[in-house]
Amino acid sequence: MATELDGAWLLIALLIALPVTFLLGWAASRFDLRQWKRADQQAPKAYFKGLNLLLNEQTDKAIDAFIEAVQADPDTSELHFALGNLFRRRGEFERAVRVHQHLLQRADLAQSDRERAQHALAQDYMKAGLFDRAEEAFSALEGTPFETEARLALLSLAERSRDWRTAAEVAALLEKSGTGSFATRIAHYHCELSLEADERGDADSAVALLDKAQAASPQAARPLVQRAQRLARLGQADAAWAAWGDCRQRSPEAFVRLAGEYAATAQAAGQTHAAQQALAPLFAQHPGIDLLRALATLEGTPPGASPRLMALLREQPSLSAALALLDTPPAAWPDDARQSVRDAVARAARPQQRYRCAACGFEAQRYFWQCPGCLGWDTFPPQQIEEL
Repeated sequence: MATELDGAWLLIALLIALPVTFLLGWAASRFDLRQWKRADQQAPKAYFKGLNLLLNEQTDKAIDAFIEAVQADPDTSELHFALGNLFRRRGEFERAVRVHQHLLQRADLAQSDRERAQHALAQDYMKAGLFDRAEEAFSALEGTPFETEARLALLSLAERSRDWRTAAEVAALLEKSGTGSFATRIAHYHCELSLEADERGDADSAVALLDKAQAASPQAARPLVQRAQRLARLGQADAAWAAWGDCRQRSPEAFVRLAGEYAATAQAAGQTHAAQQALAPLFAQHPGIDLLRALATLEGTPPGASPRLMALLREQPSLSAALALLDTPPAAWPDDARQSVRDAVARAARPQQRYRCAACGFEAQRYFWQCPGCLGWDTFPPQQIEEL
């Protein structure tokens, strides 16, 4: 009898427990579902709020909204990226670094997002001026989709630190990968290394590096110019004369600026007449004050007394040509010399005879009470640029 009674009570307890358990489970699931929906609604709402503020250029409020969104859903990587980029744009590099470092420390982060965070961290260091850390961070992106961008950044860092050997290696990798042509840059790097070799007295390396520079970019002017200047500096006048001749033929535009050095080398090598014959037709093709001065040096006359000066003043009324004329006595001036000098001064003064807005830098030939550029009032000083 007792056994039957115990069994009945057990059955009753089970019948009561089952509905209660079901109700408790249903209530818990509903509570979790509501909580998840609430969190799901709050995070996007905060995100879109931040995006709207960002589009309205309210950066401070946008950052607050994104922080709120990250706190609501700390596992959302996109919010972290948005927040980190905002910090970097505002110059808050330390906070940007912390955001991207936090992303990299997450074990569940996808490989693509990890590489993206590494790239963002490298940019943070670069903007903050922490170049050693930036170099390390960019180097870690080798073999990733950010490899090309990282190499370009490493090239910039190498140039900034004047590490020309590393710069040449990185530029060669970029060119090999099809990013573009870096031949001229590589030639400059070898020329810089050649100068360093000369400074430490390593003449053989200096010559070999100039050869490498010319081989890297046969049309580049600097290896030709630097070779001629080096030989002239060493007192090897004949070899320097030949090197200058090579530069004149292969890169006449760059040669014109250095015509004075060419004339000095020609005099040292006893090639004055040959240099005059070479420079005269070049002056006819590329008239300029540098060529005129070089020819005057070879002819043994002051530039102001050269018959070519007035022709140059008529074609190119520059202040340098006018100054050369002013160095000669006025009695020796041709009849139209004064007008040529006036034209040169007027041409040089024209860009300075303008008004410049103090707020935005907008320039105009006439005075404005309201700047057409920034619409500011009374932002134009009453003096022209040449008077400031």
